[in-house]
Formats: sequence, C-alpha cells, structure tokens
Amino acid sequence: MPVQFDNKLVVAISSRALFDMRESHRIFIEQGVDAYCRYQIEHEDEILRPGVAFPLVRKLLALNGSSTGVEVILLSRNSADTGLRVFNSIEHYKLDITRAAFTNGERPWRYIPAFGAHLFLSADPSDVVQALSLGYAAATIMPAPEGAGDDPDAGHEQLRIAFDGDAVLFSDSAERVFRNEGLEGFSASERAQARDPLPGGPFKSFLAALHTLQMEHPVDACPIRTALVTARSAPAHERVIRTLRHWDIRIDEALFLGGMSKADFLEAFGADIFFDDQHGHCHTASRHVATGHVPHGIANEPRDAEDPRAQGTGV
Repeated sequence: MPVQFDNKLVVAISSRALFDMRESHRIFIEQGVDAYCRYQIEHEDEILRPGVAFPLVRKLLALNGSSTGVEVILLSRNSADTGLRVFNSIEHYKLDITRAAFTNGERPWRYIPAFGAHLFLSADPSDVVQALSLGYAAATIMPAPEGAGDDPDAGHEQLRIAFDGDAVLFSDSAERVFRNEGLEGFSASERAQARDPLPGGPFKSFLAALHTLQMEHPVDACPIRTALVTARSAPAHERVIRTLRHWDIRIDEALFLGGMSKADFLEAFGADIFFDDQHGHCHTASRHVATGHVPHGIANEPRDAEDPRAQGTGV
C-alpha cells in the first residue's frame, strides 16, 4: 500500500533554508546555472554548513522520539545532480530526511499538496508567494547574522514556535480597518466585534496541526510550546482570545505588546522560529531568532510611501 502521512506534521523545506548555500547561490546569480552546476558537483563531497532553519528542523525531527510524528520533505530547485551535495550533508548530520523533490529550476511548491505539507519554508520569496496564493502556510526564511546556525544543539530541547496575529494566524481584515480608519477606528471596530471570531489566516491550519500534536502529551510535559506575539493591546485583545477559543486551539503564551518591539520578547520566549507578515518586524526579529516572513495581506501590497499609516499596526 502507498505510504500515508496520516496524523503526522509534514514540513517542506528548501535546500537554501536548511543549509548555508550563500556561496553557491552567489555563483548562480553572478555566473549562471552552468557555473553553479559545475561548482556543486565539484564540491559535492564538501559538507554544507547549517542554515537558518537547520536547528528548527533538527528539533522537529527529534519529536519522532516521542509519540509525535513529523515528516520533513526537501523541496528544491536543484537538479538531482546538484542536489547530491544536499543529500550528502543531510546524511552527514544524521537528519531523518528521506523524501525530496528536485525540480531542476521548476516550481517546487507545486508538490506541496502531493506531499500533504502543512508548512513550506523557503529562501525564495516568489515560491513562498505562490504557495500562499494556493492556500498553504508558507514563509520566506530571513537571512541571519553570520554563524547563527552553527550550533544546532544550543538552547532548550522543547520546540518553541511564535506567531504574529493578523495576516498570519488571522486574516488581515483588522489591519485593513487600521489602514483605512487609523488606530481609533481600529480599536472601535475590534471592541464592537469582540465576540465575533476573526477569519482564519494562512497559518491557522499549521497552528491547528501543532495543536493536534500537543494534545498527545500532558500540558506540563509537552515537547511543543506556542506563542502569539502581537502588537495588539487592550481593548483589541478580547477578540483574539475569543477567536482561539472558538477554534478550540490552545496557544501556550499570548503577548499583547501594544506596539513594543517584539525582538526582546521572542528572545525571552526562546523561539525556534517566528512568523510575521511585516518586513520591519521580521528584520528586527531575525537578529535574535530564526524568522519567517509571511508575504500575505495588506502590509505586503504596494502602498504610497508618504502615507503615515504605511507601516501598519503590526497586529
């Protein structure tokens, strides 16, 4: 019978998100695909250094030591030839990744539904945009400071994932109210709709999949911990809390920051990855924790640079 991933969390990741491939990518950009292919084949026995998402993947795979099931799939624009170096590196680090799609420059995201992936992580923004447009949770892995992924065993053992709220877990409907009516209009709207659940955003299904895995463990011994890290504050907090209650999804920690910078709080939480829709928040957060930009919603639509509300609330 065909293999099924029933009751498993399935994460698809690109080779540039998993490994540090900056040098080979530079060759691709500056010298073209033929030079890139030659370089990868000539260096296929040289092990790639861990990339930004490497520690996350290692923790995800470590969950298989409990009753929790996780499958990590490699989706790569490499060819099978150039992808050999990637698989050699996977074997070197003893990562339990056995399935891959090497598309030789074609669109790798089209295999997301075939693999049943709950999340797609890539270093290619265009692939992420396409995956999001099809309704899949996807994020562009932000570059990190040099050497950020060199110690994949550092930190706590528990997998910790943090999410922004609007345009990530929830739709961007509230953010659109802010853009059109300002903070006063936004606050009034959220107060009036406090008991009306927010529509789901692109990461609702991924959070639900994490929640399903969490329910396999006692709360005080769960290997996964989640956090909502939002610029919302009272009175806009109530609708968020009631929405999660309506979804019957547990969030372990909720930080309502009222516009404060999220970076210090993410570091204090110990996030293995943080997902946000706004470039500014992602850039700041990526100095402290692995960060995925979710290019979804009004914050990622072209806007008049002179509009004082162009940066949004970051809710």
